Amino acid sequence: MPPHPAYAEKFPRIAAKTPFRQLPGALQAWAEARAFEHRLTLQELQQTVEILLDLNMWGQAPPALQPGAANGGFLAALRTHWQALKTQPNRYPAEQAAAPTTPPQVKHRPKGELGLGRCPVASPRTRCCNLLTLDAVDNCGYECNYCSIQSFFGGREVYFDPEFAQKLARLELDPEQIHHIGTGQSSDSLMWGNNQGALQALTAFARRRPNVILELKTKSANVGWLLRHPVPRNVLCTWSLNTPPLITHEERGAADLEQRLSAARKVADKGLLVGFHFHPMIHYDRWREDYAAVIRRIQQDFAPESVALVSLGALTYTKPVLKRIRALGRFSQVLKMPMTEANGKLSYPPALKQEMFAHAYDCFDPAWREQVFFYLCMEDQSLWRPVFGYDYPDNESLEQAMKHAYTAKIRQTRPARTQLES
Repeated sequence: MPPHPAYAEKFPRIAAKTPFRQLPGALQAWAEARAFEHRLTLQELQQTVEILLDLNMWGQAPPALQPGAANGGFLAALRTHWQALKTQPNRYPAEQAAAPTTPPQVKHRPKGELGLGRCPVASPRTRCCNLLTLDAVDNCGYECNYCSIQSFFGGREVYFDPEFAQKLARLELDPEQIHHIGTGQSSDSLMWGNNQGALQALTAFARRRPNVILELKTKSANVGWLLRHPVPRNVLCTWSLNTPPLITHEERGAADLEQRLSAARKVADKGLLVGFHFHPMIHYDRWREDYAAVIRRIQQDFAPESVALVSLGALTYTKPVLKRIRALGRFSQVLKMPMTEANGKLSYPPALKQEMFAHAYDCFDPAWREQVFFYLCMEDQSLWRPVFGYDYPDNESLEQAMKHAYTAKIRQTRPARTQLES
């Protein structure tokens, strides 16, 4: 049957308002054929294209559908196929080389006067530690498939402010307050080393302000500069960790697990406190045994006295992040998951989160649970007590408990023989 003339004129206009052109050629042809067959509206075509983008990322073909079905039947069948895949456990190949990455372009771009921000995903509807953020670098050089930073910045350009050190030196803080500041919200804190003098400026900043807890969060193993230079004890170096299959398939370009743990061990040997973020935890067929193995390894390699924190969190998305992930179109399973509304975002159902977090926490020995500060990162308050057996009544209470725990542990640390300052 020839295409309806009016719809043939309409289709290019509505397709241009969807991610239709992001589809590979064969899927474009499939979507266009379905659109003409069912005369899909803009909203219906949008839904169809988004599902096809997901299927393509997952390496899945669209289902074989009966021709001539009504619109509702077509979309219902496509959506049922998509939802069924999302509820099945993800499986990652046991052996597969890491995907190639695009090298970032390092550029210089002056910014306005430096200031402290709030965690970019902070919300009064979730339990938040009120971390202050300091943007030493804009954009991340890694290409983690789930990363929210990719929705804040475009392309592979990473920007350094050539006047960062001078602006940081002028930053004013209340000397009567403890300030917990992180530099890993707009980029990786350590992958760039001392590029443009960033680490030198940050450690000098922490040295001048003993009321600051400066957290350098990373997925790198680039700790050479820290090992060669004096570092004040109020600098915490924390590693985002995941299981080997997830690092290989979803954390493109980042250091592998062995490299991250080796770097953390070297920093701890220097006398600095370290920490570990299991964020995001990702559900797949071997998640239980794989996360348990990583936690066993941590407990073998580190004493709880040298570890300030362990955080737990799950994949959580905003609509702009979903749009960006689909636009990138990499082979990935990070969207192949059951999603429910979670305080204005989309995430795993609460029962599944509770199962993952409780399993991870239970894998830690009692000494770790007593001596290390555990917390859920940006998760609903209702999950705290089932996972940890306690909770906090508000964000301020969590913030104060965290600062107290970190400050007490910083005071207890003993400098290594060289290059650690009091």
